[in-house]
Amino acid sequence: MIESPEVEVVRRELEREVVGRRVKAVTLLSEKVCAEQSAEELQERLQGAKIQGEVVRHRLELLLSLDNAEVLAFCLGTGGHLRRHPAKVPLDPHTRAVIAFTQHRQELRLLDFKEGARLRLLRSDRLALNDPRGIDPLQTSLSWTDFSSLLLSVPAPIHLKVFLTSDATIVGVGDMYADEILFNAGLRHDRMTDSLNRQEVRRLWRAIVEVLHDAVKYRGSTVAEQSDLPGNHFVLPSGEPGAYQNHHSVYRRNGRLSPRSRRPIERVKYRGRWTYFCEQSQV
Repeated sequence: MIESPEVEVVRRELEREVVGRRVKAVTLLSEKVCAEQSAEELQERLQGAKIQGEVVRHRLELLLSLDNAEVLAFCLGTGGHLRRHPAKVPLDPHTRAVIAFTQHRQELRLLDFKEGARLRLLRSDRLALNDPRGIDPLQTSLSWTDFSSLLLSVPAPIHLKVFLTSDATIVGVGDMYADEILFNAGLRHDRMTDSLNRQEVRRLWRAIVEVLHDAVKYRGSTVAEQSDLPGNHFVLPSGEPGAYQNHHSVYRRNGRLSPRSRRPIERVKYRGRWTYFCEQSQV
């Protein structure tokens, strides 16, 4: 449940904190975290390199350009995060990789709570950012008519929640933000993509843009583990949690009163996972 808003706020903080720093050493604490290079190869190719330019987010991957024509790429998966620490701070048991910098004895550490985080190193001349798959609403400006065309371009009509959570159509939404988007748009998760009128299409696109940008504004969502629900362990590189979970309208708020209808928020199993919605106001 680390989606595009969380990755975007990490990108912004990394751009402030690590651009201009030079790599002193790289330590891999898990072979799984980097399948493409060995620890020795990473050390050889990264040692002495300086991070420069902008930190780029491509879909859910973070790309750090180096002055030796290499690009260091991070994918946080569902439970990874990057932490900025002084070298003297003891390692967390979930640390999978450490990048030490020459300045101020600082380190960038990749932690992973769900064994899905990855890093890789590639040449900048082999970097391909033209991806024909789904749009990224945090980076792509569309008119509602263009969005309507996207909505109707799927090979066969599908449920709105499937549409929102598929990377083939929209990048980095996931279950949590899909529930918030559909509540804001006043639409049920099981409405079909070809059933929306013009006004509903407009509301849906506006809700997608507003929810994702608000999530970035409040620095992402940090969701705690519960008995039958996974958390995302998300924190920023500074160690601070996100705050958008305090602004959720329906996600994990079943039984509480809907901010729109003042009726209890419902929770149902949909495609094997919980979905949260307002029965009264979502049609």
